[in-house]
Amino acid sequence: MKGILGNFVVPKYMHMNIYILLAHPDKESFNGALADAYQQKALQCGHEVRIQHLGDLQFDPILHKGFKEVQTLEPDLLMAQEHIKWCQHWVIIYPIWWGAVPALLKGFFDRVLLPGLAFKYHATGPWWDMLLSGKTAEIITTSDAPQLYIWLKYGNSDLKSVRIATLAYCGIKTTKTTRIDRLRFLTPEQRENAIKKAVMGIK
Repeated sequence: MKGILGNFVVPKYMHMNIYILLAHPDKESFNGALADAYQQKALQCGHEVRIQHLGDLQFDPILHKGFKEVQTLEPDLLMAQEHIKWCQHWVIIYPIWWGAVPALLKGFFDRVLLPGLAFKYHATGPWWDMLLSGKTAEIITTSDAPQLYIWLKYGNSDLKSVRIATLAYCGIKTTKTTRIDRLRFLTPEQRENAIKKAVMGIK
């Protein structure tokens, strides 16, 4: 197949169920191009792929009562939960805004990763069960700021929130993180090369 990924021979590797979550509200963005390329490459390598564009989902991103009351899940969020349970590998693609993830992604996590699906508190003590153990995740981020600045100034605050405080809390191990920085300074050719590099490790 030709296109942004060029021609290549599909090797025989272990089949995986992959769930791609495009967490940029605009699927026509560079992040959207990343998600499309990842899906294309994964399918070519023989994986099963499900993808959701967060900006297209219909849901209230506010968890109004916390866990004190049950907030009915919208159909799109029920589907997202099914994707999370189904997948072996979860790919999350988002831009870094104000040193953090987009508000829509934070609201998605709040509404979807609920007790009983993602974790379970113990009746006594501070511990919990990680109900999504055994799954892996991959995080792909974009930013206009240099990676070094995000690390030195913000302490990689977005990754601490997503990789450690969210995914790891539920038992999901992040196996790969890709940073594409200085995005607004990249030429179209450099952007294309960045996409190729981001998906080249899919086997």
